Amino acid sequence: MYQVVVAGAESPNVGPVGGVPSKQKKLGREGRHLMGAGVLGLLLVIAAVAAWCYYTASLRKADQLKTELLDLRRDGFTIRNQTGAVVFRMAFRSGALDLDSCTNTRVMLNCERSNVGPLNFFIQVVRPRDTVMCYRVRWEELVAGQPVEHAMSYNGSHWYGGAESASQHWPILLAGQQEPEPFVTSDINSNRQQFGGILERYWLSSNAVAIKINDSVPFHLGWDDIAQTMRFQARYQDTLYKPLPGQEPLAELSYRVCVGSDVTSIHKYMVRRYFNKPNKVPCEDVFRHPIWSTWALHKTSVDQEKVLTYAANIQKYNFNWSHLELDDRYTSKYGEFEFDPVKFPNATAMFQKLKASGFRVSLWTHPFVNYDSANFGVGVKRGFFVREPTGKLPALVSWWNGIGGILDFTNPETRDWYASQLRALKSKYDVASFKFDAGETSYLPWKFSSLVPLHDPSTFTRRYTEMAIPFNDRAELRVGYQSQNISCFFRLIDRDSVWGYELGLKSLIPTVLTISILGYQFILPDMIGGSVHPNHTYSNGQLPDRELYIRWLELSAFMPAMQFSIPPWEYDDKVVQIAQKFTALHETLVAPRVLELAGEVVDTGDPIIRPLWWIATHDATAYKIDSQFLIGNDLMVAPVLEPGKQERDIYLPAGRWQSYKGEYFDKGPMYLTDYPVDLDEIAYFVWTQ
Repeated sequence: MYQVVVAGAESPNVGPVGGVPSKQKKLGREGRHLMGAGVLGLLLVIAAVAAWCYYTASLRKADQLKTELLDLRRDGFTIRNQTGAVVFRMAFRSGALDLDSCTNTRVMLNCERSNVGPLNFFIQVVRPRDTVMCYRVRWEELVAGQPVEHAMSYNGSHWYGGAESASQHWPILLAGQQEPEPFVTSDINSNRQQFGGILERYWLSSNAVAIKINDSVPFHLGWDDIAQTMRFQARYQDTLYKPLPGQEPLAELSYRVCVGSDVTSIHKYMVRRYFNKPNKVPCEDVFRHPIWSTWALHKTSVDQEKVLTYAANIQKYNFNWSHLELDDRYTSKYGEFEFDPVKFPNATAMFQKLKASGFRVSLWTHPFVNYDSANFGVGVKRGFFVREPTGKLPALVSWWNGIGGILDFTNPETRDWYASQLRALKSKYDVASFKFDAGETSYLPWKFSSLVPLHDPSTFTRRYTEMAIPFNDRAELRVGYQSQNISCFFRLIDRDSVWGYELGLKSLIPTVLTISILGYQFILPDMIGGSVHPNHTYSNGQLPDRELYIRWLELSAFMPAMQFSIPPWEYDDKVVQIAQKFTALHETLVAPRVLELAGEVVDTGDPIIRPLWWIATHDATAYKIDSQFLIGNDLMVAPVLEPGKQERDIYLPAGRWQSYKGEYFDKGPMYLTDYPVDLDEIAYFVWTQ
């Protein structure tokens, strides 16, 4: 049985009128001299006191400057909220300000020197709303080669945002000590210590503080879990970042810190002010019905017969679909755009048969052209590839399917050629769209050149995501940088078929919440059960563990879109029945809510999948919940994420909630301890009036 746990002076005597003896006259003159000396002494004391006051005042000036709710010291600054509590602390690690070089107006602090040398430094106060106070901060070194580093304290609060990561936690959990590394998009399947393929220079705290790093900064991120700090660094040495042509390598660290009344309202302000928004909602079918991918089931051995059998089984077991996704490898070489005639002897007939059965088909694509592809020579001749630093030769890169060139999407001719290849496939076979794989900056050489110089290497990712725009109704991307306005589905990077936080089932909710906070709302949470990678699968056979698969399926049913690859019929009839139940629940309960919220995203940018603190802004417990989430404000989901469990603890924020079993709870906030959830169930609650 589960338990509910509640939370005016007198005149001087001048003597007789008339003559005075001479001795008395002499004494009077001496008294006057003594009085003069006393006055002089008093003046000296006053001057000394004034000098001391001026001295101590100058010391106070040199120790601290104030503007609005910000206190600036030599070694950093703090910010207070409207109640006077310190909610933000930043320390200067690359130098100490000389505050005697500073000037202070009502809205601006300017400084010209640090203990290292001359610099340009300012903090400007901006008050866009009565409930929001923002501070623009800029530290620019005037000596080439000098980095700038500031360290942001966690300040006893919880932080969210930044980037997708291999071991994803909510709130952020940064372990150990990490020297600042380039904050650029990376393939975290290949290198699990790097930042992920979807990232933004934005962080948010439970203290209602948000920070946004400027685009112009050669930005590096490190951390120290002992000091409880995140290290923000700007540098041009030993890095992918390069100054713009004609500019000296003068490091600049600039950012904006904004403080609001609560965590939700300050995030809403930042999203409306600084984030791109999608210009439309993608295809409704993808929100309503699952995508069926060939990848996890067939990997690169996919062929025409297997595709047709897969489609036939989808119908045989009475499942719906939005489209069928033909993944790696349908071409004979990587970098070609025609079907392998051996594996697909009659691709045209295959597409016609699938279309007659009601299937739309999307195709896998990527930015690589391997050296053994016929298109490699075309790319070399026409200058389509990213080049080595001199710009004379294409740079060869290694990726998970070989060695080749990587297309330079800063080159308009490359973009036109690549888009023309995709359009030809779409026209010839009536292809519905494309799955755009890779696109991370980490696949660029450490030193490279592109037609348009890239000050920020992650701009490469942005340019690649733009290639999806003509196909965005059903297009799928796994990378994003300043790409929130591209109205397609953003997929979490391939998951391992395991339970834990490292690319496993437990990582799904933290990752979805993170990229939602970064402004990406049309989310595809990758394939149900994971990708079944060798050595990264919790299983006794060739399939993901049965219980893991079922729990993954249940959680996916409450995400904006669903994607199968390992099909339910690979297990048994019971799993098929559970899959039919939850695909139906997704279509009838989840998709209508998601589509309504998706329409609002275009105007507001607010998340579809929301953390519990979205509706419980001052609830300290809600800040830490990483295994529950909201769809909008009124549907809360609490999946089982542990093996062998058919119960879990559930936190209900304040309000009146009705469970999927019909129970009412209205004395919150509260914990439901050991709440029973059978293997074929997922716990969810609807907020009621």
